[in-house]
Amino acid sequence: MPITLVRIDDRLVHGQIVQGWLKNIAVDKIVVASDIVAEDSLQQMLMAMAVPAGVELEIKNVADAIKAVLAKEYDAVKTMILASNPGDVLKMIESGAPFKSVNVGGMHFANGKRQLLCNISVDDSDIENLYKIYSKGIEIEGRVLPLDDRTNIIPVIEKEYNLICLLKADK
Repeated sequence: MPITLVRIDDRLVHGQIVQGWLKNIAVDKIVVASDIVAEDSLQQMLMAMAVPAGVELEIKNVADAIKAVLAKEYDAVKTMILASNPGDVLKMIESGAPFKSVNVGGMHFANGKRQLLCNISVDDSDIENLYKIYSKGIEIEGRVLPLDDRTNIIPVIEKEYNLICLLKADK
């Protein structure tokens, strides 16, 4: 079975994932691809407590997640891959992960970021990485919960990307 969902959500495993996504897409496994969480036993424990019985949780650094995807370790079970940022998803794609679509669900406002949509705040690096993902022919859709309307966020990404390019050219 193919990977069911690839999602960018800086909170990774949280209520919207457990209460919203898991109930609607019924995955058997959640893979958190994060170098930071792979080194943080407290975050791992908290995420494991949030995942309901019957759903397996794997936490891997990005390099190990790439190896597992390429080795087709997730083909036998319905799997959701969670990454906290577009850069990690782009690394996976550039390494050969056969993703067809990426859901951007939660990139929250932080110092140095600007808000694009109600649930998506970015810096220039995020925009550049999202644009690169899109440039590889991969769908990028914005949606907080599975029953929300799929939002094509590409026009906003393209506008921001073009602005970044113009600003760089002026320097």
